[in-house]
Amino acid sequence: MTTPVTRGSESGRPKIPEATLRKRARAALARSAAVDRALAVLVGLVLLAAGTLVALLSYGVFGAGRAARPVLDPLIVDGLRARPDAFRLVSIAVGVLLVIVGLTWAARSLRPERHPDLVLDGGPDTAIVISSSAAADAVAAQAGGIPGVRRARARMVGTDEVPALRVTLWLADDADIRDVLTRLDDEVLAAARTSLGLTALPVAVRLELDVSAHPPRVA
Repeated sequence: MTTPVTRGSESGRPKIPEATLRKRARAALARSAAVDRALAVLVGLVLLAAGTLVALLSYGVFGAGRAARPVLDPLIVDGLRARPDAFRLVSIAVGVLLVIVGLTWAARSLRPERHPDLVLDGGPDTAIVISSSAAADAVAAQAGGIPGVRRARARMVGTDEVPALRVTLWLADDADIRDVLTRLDDEVLAAARTSLGLTALPVAVRLELDVSAHPPRVA
């Protein structure tokens, strides 16, 4: 079960716009796949348009005479035969472009998710950098001390400008889930927001039952 937690604005600090909070919350819940979805939709629309055009041609929508002719107009075919070198160069260029687009798409989809470090203002000439692993480990250590929590893991995600947290808690059988979430937000996350100087830190909390505490029965 995944529970988004987005509370935590503190008085005296500028209020973060709701759109920014929603963006942070999405980053906390899951890795963004908006670009991948947009590219997939674009490719699908192009292929759909091409297939629809071919179907319309074959059914004679553009005339019975045009439906009986090849998809490529004979004039185009004759032009390509008259300039084979140019046709080969164009084909190679299109093929190379498609390969580059495909490799770029694959690399972007497979690249590791960012875990941003946090930069705190230490003065006019000083910047304090807290690594993402250090911040996440501190949250996990504090969350692991909540009664009913057997293990905890945290990851800092998002970007430097819009950081977010993913927290996984492994609970005991008798854990009070409401109390665990309340103490996580009031104690652990509040301390994290204060120490990191953030007015809001959206967190996606995943709750799991600690099955390691229950060894399998032997009949």
